[in-house]
Amino acid sequence: MDKQLVVAISGINAVDNPGPGVGVARSLKEDGDLNLKIIGLAYDAMEPGIYLDWLMDKTYIMPYPASGQQQFIERLQYIKHQSGLDFIIPTLDVELPLYIKYADKISQMGIKTFIPTMEQFRLRNKDCLPEIARRIGIKTPKTAVIHSFEGFSQTIKRLRLPLMIKGAFYKAYRAYTSQEAIGFYHRIVAEWGYPVIVQEVVAGDELNVVGVGDGKGFSLGSVGIKKMWITSQGKIWTGVTIKNRHMLEAAEKFTQLYKWQGAFEFECIVAGDDVYLIEINPRFPAWSYFATGVGHNLPSYMIRHVFNLPRLPAADYETGKLYIRYTYEQVTAMRPFQEMITRGEYSHEKIV
Repeated sequence: MDKQLVVAISGINAVDNPGPGVGVARSLKEDGDLNLKIIGLAYDAMEPGIYLDWLMDKTYIMPYPASGQQQFIERLQYIKHQSGLDFIIPTLDVELPLYIKYADKISQMGIKTFIPTMEQFRLRNKDCLPEIARRIGIKTPKTAVIHSFEGFSQTIKRLRLPLMIKGAFYKAYRAYTSQEAIGFYHRIVAEWGYPVIVQEVVAGDELNVVGVGDGKGFSLGSVGIKKMWITSQGKIWTGVTIKNRHMLEAAEKFTQLYKWQGAFEFECIVAGDDVYLIEINPRFPAWSYFATGVGHNLPSYMIRHVFNLPRLPAADYETGKLYIRYTYEQVTAMRPFQEMITRGEYSHEKIV
């Protein structure tokens, strides 16, 4: 590939609750046939991905999504002018609605994205999961969508403890007693409002699948894993590749029925032959490099699809491949930090 593509990636906050961006950047760097310049999009100067100069060619601070349309669009226009931006991979739930809402404006600037539509994005709502699971042939735990404390009280008496108490978009807590459940309920309502989701806890293995849909009902690739060890934040630390037929077929059917466009993650609990859909994430997960490591470079597949570049040869992945996350220390000059604070950008060619 002769022409260099400038690709921006968000979610480079590689901390104890890591964003997906570093894994996506690493995946793209490993496709040696792509001529890419990687731009990191950060929301804070302390995000570790900023300082990984072997992955990021340049980084910019973005305005927080709550800042609104004008600052968001103006910042993208500035980055486009400075760096010639061709493609953006947003990897954080909180920013996706902005990219979706202003997709036409972004396209008019000559910047491509490959993300879900707003209708598809809403499928991540936890109150949508039972219908999705039914249509793709799997199950969901017994679930109640709550809009009042009275309804909540009745529900926790009806369903057997322990229970998961969840916000419609964010936060999930496991309650072992009624008092715990009530405390989590008030916490979610105070932070996120209604509805509150109350869900039975299903015992089984935690299995996930990451995939990319082409927007027309076909899959560009997918990989299934089993979580072996998770952090206190619920993030995978150690995992192994698996091929659960029911889960992978359900993910395939999901891309077909909903004509899903872009990356997605299914979070499931599997008990025997039963697959329970727990969550849908409408973007690459933090562990997406695992798929690249076993031969399915999904970020690269996406880039190649969008820019009509030759596809990599289709290959299966092996089961029993181990994934282990680790911490790493980076020592660098103060200049990158100072320039991110003062100018909101930094070119990694300057690091000395």
